Amino acid sequence: MTAEIVLDNPSRYPEARARRVRPWLAPLVAELAPGVDSFGVRFAGDRALRRANREYRGRDGVTDVLSFPGGPTPEGRHLGDVLISVPAARRQAAAAGHGVERELRVLLLHGVLHCLGHDHETDAGEMERLERRLRQRWLVRDAGGSGGGYRAARGRAPERRRGSGRRAAGDG
Repeated sequence: MTAEIVLDNPSRYPEARARRVRPWLAPLVAELAPGVDSFGVRFAGDRALRRANREYRGRDGVTDVLSFPGGPTPEGRHLGDVLISVPAARRQAAAAGHGVERELRVLLLHGVLHCLGHDHETDAGEMERLERRLRQRWLVRDAGGSGGGYRAARGRAPERRRGSGRRAAGDG
């Protein structure tokens, strides 16, 4: 059974359209979190991320991604929810010299890892090493030359890489 993935994009950011995100995200969630029944992502602006960062983490500043680990629900196991700032992703992509779509995937991968329980602030580099390996698998150049697009790598062995209470994990 495949997890239900709810993508919320109220500002209609073109780079965060479901038809662009879901084909990459669904296999990632299926591989890294088999057995989960649901996962949610909201693409928002800097103001929303700053407000959530202040409310849930006590940090008054914009961040690029916040993760809210899930847990058991009456419907099954909810992996969690991830909140991503598309404007921050745009800035970071420009600074790194790659496309926004790739940056959104980097942030989604990071958020999924937090929802699985990883915490780079306390694990002595374990999450960072795992994330680096997963980027090699999940963020390879698309041979089709689609303007910086990326696809999931196929044919390699999968590698593995945050509980309820609405405690957010983030980087800001």
